[in-house]
Amino acid sequence: MTKGRLEAFSDGVLAIVITIMVLELDVPHGDASLGALAPIVPVFISYALSFVFVGIYWNNHHHMLQAAPRVDGRVLWANLHLLFWLSLIPFVTGWMGENHFATWPTAMYGVVLLLAGIAYFILAQVLIAVNGRDSALAKAVGKDVKGRVSIVLYLAAIPLAFLAGWLALAIYVIVAIMWLVPDRRIEKTLTP
Repeated sequence: MTKGRLEAFSDGVLAIVITIMVLELDVPHGDASLGALAPIVPVFISYALSFVFVGIYWNNHHHMLQAAPRVDGRVLWANLHLLFWLSLIPFVTGWMGENHFATWPTAMYGVVLLLAGIAYFILAQVLIAVNGRDSALAKAVGKDVKGRVSIVLYLAAIPLAFLAGWLALAIYVIVAIMWLVPDRRIEKTLTP
């Protein structure tokens, strides 16, 4: 499989993930007032947060593959591993939003984010192994401090969901904000 096919397949899966998430937003019927939207506010908040996370993964996945000239079977499997966890985001997003950030749904949301973060880390390491430790990708990824900090924050948020769901949610938001700050490592490495 070529790198282009891998990117196209991944883009398609992520587009479907976002589509499934938005379908969880039920339109209120019989009441055209703004007040009719109040019951779906938690669902919308969980959707917006998950949309940001999927967008972050899509953006970083694109940049990482742009910096990796070669892929092989190991990369394909590592990529599928990442897509598996990302494909569960609509389920935990809907569960968390529909249950107003209750303990178990909020904790499980963190578990899926944690496992997606680990899968992304594995994909990066496999791509570096395939393309060489002296490749542009290896130089750009470096020690991946943000990736490692994200995993630690998810590990903290999951048990916090059992104490105060809003604390876990706040940590998820912090991780998203941390990744929204532009990370130019790959672009700097690839730009002459």
